[in-house]
Amino acid sequence: MPELPTAADVADAARVISGVALRTPLLTSPELDTITGARVFLKAETLQRAGAFKFRGAYNRLSRIPDERKAVGVVALSSGNHALGVATAARLLGIRATSVMPMDSPATKRERTAAAGAEVVLFDRDKDDRVAVANGIAEERGAIVVPPFEDFFIIAGQGTVGREIVEDLNELKLTPDAVLFPCGGGGLLAGSALAIHDQAPSTELYSVEPEEFDDHARSFIAGERRANQKASGSICDGLLVQMPGELTFQINKQHVTGGLIVSEEEVKRAVAFAFRELKLVVEPSGAAALAALLSQHIDVRGQTVAIVLTGGNVDAGLFAKLIS
Repeated sequence: MPELPTAADVADAARVISGVALRTPLLTSPELDTITGARVFLKAETLQRAGAFKFRGAYNRLSRIPDERKAVGVVALSSGNHALGVATAARLLGIRATSVMPMDSPATKRERTAAAGAEVVLFDRDKDDRVAVANGIAEERGAIVVPPFEDFFIIAGQGTVGREIVEDLNELKLTPDAVLFPCGGGGLLAGSALAIHDQAPSTELYSVEPEEFDDHARSFIAGERRANQKASGSICDGLLVQMPGELTFQINKQHVTGGLIVSEEEVKRAVAFAFRELKLVVEPSGAAALAALLSQHIDVRGQTVAIVLTGGNVDAGLFAKLIS
């Protein structure tokens, strides 16, 4: 088993990305507080550089590439936000980037990734092995593969989200009773768990996944990784991962209280709520934790709760339908 990061590595990642990644705000909503009976804080990674939290891990990872190896370039495999985060970080660091993305990923994610300077290579989510595609390109070019979550520095970089949540709540003399995270491969959850439990060990952490793609929820119950039965079929494109990461699950199974599951309709209502009440554009994947709160999948009455709005890269046509 490769070495796992620690809270100290998250702190080091915070140093590396400082001044480049944005320190996104913790927002509040009186309407959401009324609905839940809790004091809710929303970490708006929709406002992050490249429109999602993924930029944090991407920049931390690419910053660790030695100068003599930058010329070979990197290959990212992603449904969208990781690809865009890597492309943006690569442009800032002067590194050639190639992004392997599914054909059914939102057009805005593919287009913005290309606009950031990356070469986009498409694959069929249901038929192709994206890891094999990425590894083939990397071997041919001698490039470095940058996975979306199974990486020491990616996990540490994503963990700066959780670190900032606790720091900002501490300034308000508050400690979170619970924090909810939309969950795909588990990198954001794992890194944030390390940082949060280093400062607030009693905080309960939850993964949130769409129906039929609840691999984390089932894995936590089983005590070992469980796979999803299909690869596509949800509007939460950023959360469609076959199973929890091996590295991330080693961390998460020690820190996470449990997994929550939301329906497509609940996610749609959450996207509309964020637009109507928060004046934010949130993609379906990014609204999963908000959906869990709005649908009361967890009783948080009287508690201080934080949720992460992980991204805002959604096609305009789909967004118009969701908020209408």
